[in-house]
Amino acid sequence: MKPLEGIRVIDLSRILAGPYCSMLLADMGAEVIKVEPFPTGDEARNVGPFLNGVSSYFISLNRGKKSVALNLKDPKGRTVLLDLVKKADIFLENFRPGTMKRLGLDYQTLREVNPRLIYASCSGFGQTGPYAHRGAYDMIIQGMGGIISITGEPGRPPVRVGTSIGDLGGGLFTTIGILAALQARERTGQGQAVDVSMLDCQVALLENAIIRYTVTGEVPGPLGARHPSITPFEVFPAKDGYVVLAVGTKLWDPFCKALGRPELLEDARFTTNALRTEHQAALFPLIAEVTRTKTVEEWIQIMEEAGVPCGPINTVDKVVEDPQIKARGMIVEVDQGEVGKVRMAGFPMKFSTTPGGVEGKAPGLGEHTEEVLTGLLGYSKDKLEELSRDGVVCLP
Repeated sequence: MKPLEGIRVIDLSRILAGPYCSMLLADMGAEVIKVEPFPTGDEARNVGPFLNGVSSYFISLNRGKKSVALNLKDPKGRTVLLDLVKKADIFLENFRPGTMKRLGLDYQTLREVNPRLIYASCSGFGQTGPYAHRGAYDMIIQGMGGIISITGEPGRPPVRVGTSIGDLGGGLFTTIGILAALQARERTGQGQAVDVSMLDCQVALLENAIIRYTVTGEVPGPLGARHPSITPFEVFPAKDGYVVLAVGTKLWDPFCKALGRPELLEDARFTTNALRTEHQAALFPLIAEVTRTKTVEEWIQIMEEAGVPCGPINTVDKVVEDPQIKARGMIVEVDQGEVGKVRMAGFPMKFSTTPGGVEGKAPGLGEHTEEVLTGLLGYSKDKLEELSRDGVVCLP
């Protein structure tokens, strides 16, 4: 039994932030019914790379879900959706604020249909505030949320974070909000709206950048591959690549000895973490001249014996083959039917008695329309055929 077994999600989200949230819910056992427009479906179906014409991007985000192809611009389509909402625990959407109200599918309307419904909205700027009406994509959020301003090398042009952290942060916080709302419903018996702004999430993920600014008045900037307030806590050159060293305050002594430079312990510039951070520009070359003399693996072994955290800079191909990643089941193989077996990232949370995990392929557009409408809603075959003829639903 999975943690969310018995929970049903009606998912109108598309692209990344919302689908990432519903992917996690599906991995935890929820039944996710993805409602898509036709003939296009989720826009992510058009994002490459492609496997036999099928988007691998879509596959990776929509595993284990069901797809119902529904025309919500038709009043009959709205009626079908309301019937689904009556049977649901969670309703998820990531449209620009106002879109759901124009469709007659806003929270105030759906709560009348199902008072226990958790209505989750993940948008660029949330449902309130001066930017609420604006659309947004990950890159916009990264820029406005400040993370680009602290990423990259000093004096160089702005650099996007290598993954879509604006979208993914929104998806993660929406998942957390939904789980909290489900717990609250256990106590009150009532559902509620969960309003998540991608910009809010990005600000929350700035970690200590905001507190550093509010305390010191200094505007943080890009520092390359080092920590802003712990030193040495950065990337150093090795004989065959680069190695990451993370030396907390208590590890300075064993680090210097393992490095073979115990005299650094006596250098007045480096006796405290604050001083090491202040004099990072002087300390870095002293360490780097030593790290260049050995391979990454040699340094990992040396530092591990000294109790100092140390690791490589893995490229994605090495991540996929890493024995620790494999041992934790973080690369899974999913049988995607017509395109064969596909390897993708697995489920990162491990439960002792109710394990989650990846089960089932990503659906074809409208693959489960008949199953859901007849099985869950009890529609007759005649009614289903009528809806299909009228362009309300699309059958595969």
